[in-house]
Amino acid sequence: MSKKTAVMKGDGIGPEVVDSMLKILKECNFQSEVIECEVGSEQWEKNGRKDKSYIPDSTMKILEESDCCFKGPTTTIPVPGAPRSVAVTLRQKFELYSNIRPTKTFDRLTPNTKLDCVCFREATEGLYTGIETKITEDAAIAIRKITRQGCDRFLNAAMDWAKQNNMKKMVAITKRNILKQTDGIFWDSAQRATQGTDVELSEIYIDNMAQQMVVAPEQFNGAVLVSTNLFMDIISELASGLVGSIGLIYSANMGDNFAMFEAAHGSAPQFAGQNKVNPTATVLSGAWMAEYLGENDIRDAIFDATYKVINEGKTVTWDIGGDASTTQMTDAIITYAKENLRK
Repeated sequence: MSKKTAVMKGDGIGPEVVDSMLKILKECNFQSEVIECEVGSEQWEKNGRKDKSYIPDSTMKILEESDCCFKGPTTTIPVPGAPRSVAVTLRQKFELYSNIRPTKTFDRLTPNTKLDCVCFREATEGLYTGIETKITEDAAIAIRKITRQGCDRFLNAAMDWAKQNNMKKMVAITKRNILKQTDGIFWDSAQRATQGTDVELSEIYIDNMAQQMVVAPEQFNGAVLVSTNLFMDIISELASGLVGSIGLIYSANMGDNFAMFEAAHGSAPQFAGQNKVNPTATVLSGAWMAEYLGENDIRDAIFDATYKVINEGKTVTWDIGGDASTTQMTDAIITYAKENLRK
C-alpha cells in the first residue's frame, strides 16, 4: 500500500505556495497518496467561530490515519479565547518534539556571509505549553515547563541528526545563569547526549548568541544549534534573516511516529492572490516530506533544482532580487527537477 500524507493548504498565501509544491511533486511522479484537508483561521471564521480548534474534527481524523502531514502557513488570531495555533496543537497532539530548520546561505544572495547549520528547537515544552494565569487584574504569570524526559528525547534526536549528517559541533543555547533550574535540566541532558561521542558540546547564553549570529555567524558552520522552545524560535528566525529571506527557510516537526512539514514563514495575507510570493520554503519542505515517505530521488532532484534556480537568479521572486511570479519560479524548478530525474 502507498503511504499517505494529509496536506493542509492553510490561510493567506498558503493555498498558492502549497499548490506550487504539489505541482512540482506531481511533475516529479510523487507516488504517495495526497489527501487534502482544511485547517486554519479562515475556515474557522467561515464556519462561524463555533469550533474550539482551527483544526476541524474531519481533518484530525485524516491526520490520525496518515503517515505524515504538510501544513501550509496559517494565521493565529492574537486575542484571548481564540484557538491555539495549528502548529502548536499538532506538535503537542502527535508529540512532535523536534522542530528542525536547516539553515544555509545561497552564494548569489549573501556572497559575503556563509552560514550552514541546523536549528533544533524543542517544540512541546517551555513557555509554549500555554500555562498562564492572572494573579490580579494587572498581573499575570506564565509557566516555563521543562522536563528531563522531554530534554532527553529532544537532545538524543539532535545527536542522531549530527551523526547522520556528520556534524561535529553542538551548541546549547541557554540562560542558565538566570534560569538555573529549567536550563540546568536542559544542559544536563545535552551533556549526557554528547558524552562518549566525537561531537564537541559548547554552551552560549541566549543574549550573546543573538549578538554572535550577527557579528560572526560563520563560527556556527557545521553545528547543530539546540535550545528550548522560545529561545530557538527567536534564534532560528534570526538565522533565517542572515540567509536573505524567510521565504527560503523550510522545516519539519518530528516525533517518534509522525512528522509535520511546513515553511518557516507565516501566512502573509497582504500578498494573497497576487502570484508574487516565494514558494521556496514550501517547495523544499515538500521535498523533505518526499524523502520521509521514502522517495529520496525526488527530494534530491527538487533540492538541486531549487538551489540552481535561486543561484542563477533568472526566474526568482521579488524578495530575492527577481521579478518572476510564483508560477514562473515554480515552473523553472520543475524543468530542472525533471532533468535531474532523467539523469
